[in-house]
Amino acid sequence: MRSFLTTRTAIWGISLLALAGCEPALAPTVKPKPRPAQLQGPSNAYKPPSPVSLDLARYYQGVQTNLLTRGLLRTDGGGPDTPYDADDLARNFETIAFYNEYPGQAVSSSGRRTSRQLSRWSVPVRIQPEFGPSVAPNVRQQEAARIDSYASRLSRLTDHPISTVSRNANFHVFVAGEDDTAYVQARLRQLIPGIGQAQLDLFDELPRSFYCFVFASASNGAPQTYTRAVALIRAEHPDLVRLSCIHEEIAQGLGLPNDSPSARPSIFNDDDEFALLTSHDEKLLTILYDPRLKAGMTADEARPVVRIIARELMGQPL
Repeated sequence: MRSFLTTRTAIWGISLLALAGCEPALAPTVKPKPRPAQLQGPSNAYKPPSPVSLDLARYYQGVQTNLLTRGLLRTDGGGPDTPYDADDLARNFETIAFYNEYPGQAVSSSGRRTSRQLSRWSVPVRIQPEFGPSVAPNVRQQEAARIDSYASRLSRLTDHPISTVSRNANFHVFVAGEDDTAYVQARLRQLIPGIGQAQLDLFDELPRSFYCFVFASASNGAPQTYTRAVALIRAEHPDLVRLSCIHEEIAQGLGLPNDSPSARPSIFNDDDEFALLTSHDEKLLTILYDPRLKAGMTADEARPVVRIIARELMGQPL
């Protein structure tokens, strides 16, 4: 699947002002003023998709059918026909974790690769599924369950706290359709008051080639430590492609932003051979969150450590 991640520091700068002090006690005869009503978020009450959205769904169904006919979108996680060793794993990790095809704030199709430092989360990752109005109730239930199951799997692989929540999330996964742009943008303004129009525009009038994407951001004080992420999964996708997007975008949002044509078996490869996280990809995530690596490491600093971890995971001698 085509996916895009930007790791530019403080894309969405959110300034928190902490006020410390004491309130004077109210006299018994003074009634406290009622609290102002909380601002209500945009409604995502179900609205059937428009003809434009239905047409897009037919297009993506055709894409999935074509890929499956060609033997792509495999769900077996790799097998005897996709061997790899510790050296392959270490090399692929470096390419996928330390390079980014789409540097900076703008999404680009130039294919440039820029070296970067290792980035990942230090705080618990709290994932909240968000659904646009055009997403049918049964699809919402299905995708919420899939995201919850996947979060549990990722937590086991990384030994990092990753879970789904219904409030106070820091990783929002939007499943939304062509009709839901206004809802998604309004929700983003509510979630990220400092979000700029340039970022909001990325959620509007996406080309069909954009299947799904994720953006992760960090604070100025710790530019290699993620604090927030937002992913968009097109609701028009058929089930398997939608699940493929969920697997790739959440994994990328944890700190694996790049793709590599040599990574196999892997979802971090634009050839669409594999739809879901593979045994190879599981090991990449385990390496990423190994405590022997630190956020901010360069590829040169991490390389000898990654080699050791990869050999441990593959059961090969050091």
